[in-house]
Amino acid sequence: MQATTLRIGTRGSPLALAQAHEVQDRIAKAHGLSHDAITITVIKTTGDQILDRPLADIGGKGLFTKEIEDALLANDIDVAVHSMKDMQTALPDGLTIGAVLPREDVRDAFISLTHKSLADLPAGTVVGTSSLRRQAQLLHKRPDLQVVGFRGNVQTRLRKLQEGVAEATFLAVAGLKRLGLQDRITAPVPIDQMLPAVAQGAIALEIRAGDEATSHMIAPLNDASTALAVTVERAFLAKLEGSCRTPIAGYAQLESGKLLFRGQILSPDGKKGYDVARSGSPESALNLGLDAADDVLSKADASILVRSSA
Repeated sequence: MQATTLRIGTRGSPLALAQAHEVQDRIAKAHGLSHDAITITVIKTTGDQILDRPLADIGGKGLFTKEIEDALLANDIDVAVHSMKDMQTALPDGLTIGAVLPREDVRDAFISLTHKSLADLPAGTVVGTSSLRRQAQLLHKRPDLQVVGFRGNVQTRLRKLQEGVAEATFLAVAGLKRLGLQDRITAPVPIDQMLPAVAQGAIALEIRAGDEATSHMIAPLNDASTALAVTVERAFLAKLEGSCRTPIAGYAQLESGKLLFRGQILSPDGKKGYDVARSGSPESALNLGLDAADDVLSKADASILVRSSA
């Protein structure tokens, strides 16, 4: 048996494992290795263990990454595989993003067993979501709907729909496609109707800073256009100090050599919101996100920008 040359750490949900196996496949192919040379270790995170409360009530961002990052710092693994939208904008000292995989479809998916689209939902319909962003965007467009908490992995949320906990829900198209569940999508939601979460659809590979051997192993997996796009989005989020108590959305794309960005911030009840757009060169990715955030900070309703003390 071939000696282990790389150790991957991941959450244990079906989606997280699908993403880890995609990384394993890509590394093996890039370097002509057998899968035996690349191990996958499942690490349970706080976000996986506490399922009876909203994420915002138990700490927000970092709940699905901390324990994996701890294993990375302890040299128990070499690469942490994350859904990039779960990552904090400020990484722990000693860690860095080594590569970002080509982005999947960034849209949200509307899913219902009884209705064809968001527009078709009758007033008073119960919609389930664990995302404060989706809740705010939904209520911004449809204040006549009811929103209930819907924690759990993709399969759990689909089961809750079957059980009648809600008549509709939203999940990331990217996750459903990676799980081979795209047939469960009732209708993808256009970006101009529901701007995605920052870095939605992107998989990040986190490594120890200065680990040149691992950096070399994962370098062929990096997608430059995706890396540029999420740089803009994460700069926007970081400047606004976004958390799970602050509904923030952002999407950047490289088109004809130019970076195009749209950002949005909303009040949790969806009653107030502010949109911003910017464009610039790939070299200005970081400043593009920061400038868009400055625009929001200077013009958005002050009540939206007040952060919770919890």
